[in-house]
Amino acid sequence: MKVNVLFFGATADVVGKRSLDVPVEDGTPAGAVFDQVLSDFPQLKGHKLLYSVNQEYGAGGKIVGDGDELAIFTAVSGG
Repeated sequence: MKVNVLFFGATADVVGKRSLDVPVEDGTPAGAVFDQVLSDFPQLKGHKLLYSVNQEYGAGGKIVGDGDELAIFTAVSGG
């Protein structure tokens, strides 16, 4: 099973690509996929990051399925 991880803004610059497929096992929560990406790309840990699953924020406990999208991006603030 694979999750398509998308990178936006500075995260794409750090990783050097806009997306990658991450193999996961059945029953894997989105937060674990995010943690795995941070482990694979430790330079991302210096950024304040957010992520969404299938364009839904706050889905850290959601169990991901085959082909789901996990988007990682830097937090932005408005003024």
